[in-house]
Amino acid sequence: MPWVTRGLRDGVVTTGYPRRPDPYAEELPGAVAAAVRPGAEQAGDLLDGDLLELCPTGAIGRDPAGVVTVDRGRCLLCGRCVHARPELFSWVPGNQTSRVGRTALVVPEAAEDDTTLAATRADLARRVRIFGRSVHVRHVDVGSDGTEEWEIAALTNPVYDVARLGIFFTASPRHADVLLLTGAGSWGMAEPLVRTVEATARPLVVVAVGTDAASGGLVAPGYAVAGGVAGLLPEGVAVDVWVPGSPPSPFAILHGLLLATGRLVAPGEVRAPRAAARRPR
Repeated sequence: MPWVTRGLRDGVVTTGYPRRPDPYAEELPGAVAAAVRPGAEQAGDLLDGDLLELCPTGAIGRDPAGVVTVDRGRCLLCGRCVHARPELFSWVPGNQTSRVGRTALVVPEAAEDDTTLAATRADLARRVRIFGRSVHVRHVDVGSDGTEEWEIAALTNPVYDVARLGIFFTASPRHADVLLLTGAGSWGMAEPLVRTVEATARPLVVVAVGTDAASGGLVAPGYAVAGGVAGLLPEGVAVDVWVPGSPPSPFAILHGLLLATGRLVAPGEVRAPRAAARRPR
């Protein structure tokens, strides 16, 4: 039995995250940041010339004050901007890139969005308060290229082992607490997605995984896709947590799931108490 000797040799390979930091997760480049550093041009001239051409999905922009921004919901993590303009763009290590609210993916974050984001976080905390220690996830491919699926599948291997955290994947939306959506939002998946949402128990939490799910990536806008999964959701249902990346790492997806289910909170927030009883099915 070679697996026995291999197990004795390697020992426990499962990460200790989130109970304790994981060195690999902390060192892995997880996002791109924009910042004017000493020696860079003035903010008003930053988008002149070929700067906009650096990004194939248009993730580079400028706010009304002239500050360069990066929309991580459009960023493919290709690194072209970091390589060409290191004085303006840099890699940000770590896996905590998920955000509650689509506008929070645009960095630097706008101050006027703080009130809206706080209300969104409060609503999410209220809905997940009833969740117990066991959370079931239904994954729906809404026109993915398959890259996110590989990372999601990795969550079940011995390294990440999400079952140790009480997170389980289910084949039926009727047993699901969380819908995990991937893909650019294919119009052909509009009706199946609506039927899945209608069949899912309430309260419902929706997590969009990947740049394609957030904005459509390279294939949006186009005749075949809605430019992300949000455009296919029925009225009254919205994406609660956005996980950027193309594809995001398993650690980033795990962070998004923990954020969506109330296991993690943003800095400065207070965790809401859990309800004593499990919600009825």
